[in-house]
Amino acid sequence: MITHPNVKINLGLNVLSRRQDGYHNLETLFVPSADFSDTLEIVTGDDFSRTIGSFEGIPAVQAISPDGKLMITVSRAEGVDWDPLKDLTAKAYFLLAEEFDLPPMKIYLQKKSPVGAGLGGGSADAAFALRMISSLAGLDLADDALAEYAARLGSDCAFFIYNTPMFGSGRGEILEPFPLDISRFTIKLYIPEGISVSTADAYRGIVPATPEKPLREVLLQDPATWKDELKNDFESTVFRKYPALAGIKDKLYEEGALYAAMSGSGSAFFSLSYK
Repeated sequence: MITHPNVKINLGLNVLSRRQDGYHNLETLFVPSADFSDTLEIVTGDDFSRTIGSFEGIPAVQAISPDGKLMITVSRAEGVDWDPLKDLTAKAYFLLAEEFDLPPMKIYLQKKSPVGAGLGGGSADAAFALRMISSLAGLDLADDALAEYAARLGSDCAFFIYNTPMFGSGRGEILEPFPLDISRFTIKLYIPEGISVSTADAYRGIVPATPEKPLREVLLQDPATWKDELKNDFESTVFRKYPALAGIKDKLYEEGALYAAMSGSGSAFFSLSYK
């Protein structure tokens, strides 16, 4: 089974308050984007004798779980600097294996989406993996059940189970459909070279606050008002550390964007224009 997990952008992102569990309450609108996608293949089988040194000529790393039930290969043109068994796709397998008797599986992941860009590529991989594992193991879990598991893997993972514009609250895992016709817009992504922003750095210096106008209200306004009223709170902290990123946003407006912003905690930017 092969799928192609896509990325997302955030239309508005307000950090409202700090929670007792160490996370933050926020509100945002998640919107899927097909500008980047990974390639994820999962197959069942108990023959782990095959080892892969590259994935279509791209550097790869491979690992087998201690119990021998999962083999995972991750490839990326820039190289893979993390333990494959700690990849979110592997965590998806281990999470379901805690409650279900899963067959042995092999995961092949080719990373094409940017890492550390605020586009949720890893979260998408995890959500798609949950659905694929559920299908291959005959679990046939419903979307709501898959979303509950996904939320345990990451704050924005659950969004990718539905993969349609969704208003996110709580940590981002509380999702509601939102009446935005994204087909009216052309979305373009811009990935700054050499800048990867960690979520921890983005949160550092954030002062949580409730905005004067609720995000839902702003999103329902004429998109011409978004430039002045639709905010991403992370821009204030990220721009201080990486001043060049503020210039990217200005450039997107100079090029005629209806709306431009950083996605999530950065460093990717997107612009919207009418089709």
